[in-house]
Amino acid sequence: MEITETKNESLKRAYKIIVPTADIESRMASRLGEIARTARMPGFRPGKVPVHLLRKTHGNAVMGEVLEQTVSESSQSAISENDLRPVAQPKIEIDKFEDGEDLEYTMELEIFPEITLADFSSLKLERLKVSSNEEKIDATIQQIAASQKESIPLEVKRNIEEGDVVVIDFLGRVNGEEFEGGKAEGYSLEIGSGSFIPGFEEQITGHGLDEAFEINVTFPEDYKEEFAGKDAVFEVVVKEIRETIPAEINDEMAKKMGVESVDELRKNIRESQAQELNSISRMRLKRDLLDILDKEHKFELPEGIYEEQFDAIWAEFERRREDNPDQIDEDDKGKSDEELKAQYRIIAERMVRLGLLLSEIGRVNEVVVSPEELNRAVMQEAQRHKGKEKEIFAYYKDNSQALQALQSPLLEDKVVDFILELADISEREVTLEELMEYPEQSEINTGDANQQKSKKRKSVKKISSKKNKSD
Repeated sequence: MEITETKNESLKRAYKIIVPTADIESRMASRLGEIARTARMPGFRPGKVPVHLLRKTHGNAVMGEVLEQTVSESSQSAISENDLRPVAQPKIEIDKFEDGEDLEYTMELEIFPEITLADFSSLKLERLKVSSNEEKIDATIQQIAASQKESIPLEVKRNIEEGDVVVIDFLGRVNGEEFEGGKAEGYSLEIGSGSFIPGFEEQITGHGLDEAFEINVTFPEDYKEEFAGKDAVFEVVVKEIRETIPAEINDEMAKKMGVESVDELRKNIRESQAQELNSISRMRLKRDLLDILDKEHKFELPEGIYEEQFDAIWAEFERRREDNPDQIDEDDKGKSDEELKAQYRIIAERMVRLGLLLSEIGRVNEVVVSPEELNRAVMQEAQRHKGKEKEIFAYYKDNSQALQALQSPLLEDKVVDFILELADISEREVTLEELMEYPEQSEINTGDANQQKSKKRKSVKKISSKKNKSD
């Protein structure tokens, strides 16, 4: 085999590879010999079909198989002999091949850049910590009680107030015409729940039992196309008014949540909040670490991977802009495509740099995802798809790219954990609001090339009011 380097520019390499016809013929004869041992053909006993006849009947198929194997093995040999570390699969182009002649092809690839790793023990980081807040736990229990509320008939006659449950008959019209779904009898509606068209529940408030009246509303612009933005009139009759009372906070309420007592419910809420807050704290710590790694490691990026990453990000942005424009950040809507592309190129550059850097740190320090860890990840993924576990297992078994996508974040977290073990980390106690803040300068928190730009807006209310269900 003859290997000639034809390009050595930056991280790009190209080679002209020639495989002698004798090598190909040898492989061809060997493969046909294997087939002949079990081949069947009329007029011949099994395993006794002459090779020259098999060449006539199976020659093209076997030649394709042989060429594929030859290119695979010879290209790997060229990579090994030249001590190359490709960042992606090489591009192969057959230049010349005729039966009885040498095989000539070109291999183009990009190699890993030289990366000088920082001294991780010199990195200074801060872990944010939020202490358990009993007031928030009390508030969560109160919200659980409110979610278990019951409604009872009014003891004293009065008009409808927010929080009441009313039983109504209604009939809606648009342009004087009734429409599908606009009519119901004996419908129970909690006032203030926001489950009806904006303005509907507010206009019921203040009316009394057995009262008949009209409500005028306008359908939202994002409603069904045939109604979006249109005015509607509803005829409403109040059949019953019920007031709501929260459940009493006691062990019986706790049992409805799957635990034996209020104390156990409180304990579970405390543990759940601590777990979630620790997760957010780690996410903040990881983001800060990646910010530092990004600043301290500057190296040349493989152009092909960078462009591929940018194209993927831009294609996803265009898809969201077309299909879900409401998901586009407000500060992006007024920008030109040129401005947006420049912005996303910075993000693509960061993602590729961090991806390569974390990969190199893992390689140098022999950080790997074990088969057991990967199997657990597959099982967890299968458990998310109840009733389709076999299909999920088969999917990952037969799809190496999908398995790699599942493995990548596991490896990333293990590399991050490795660095954090070496870094100098101090702790600082902060409020929940401070923990949830996300500075604008850090848009991307990971080197995972599948993640896109996101404004990390979190809700403090979500954490403080999250319900814990042990069932």
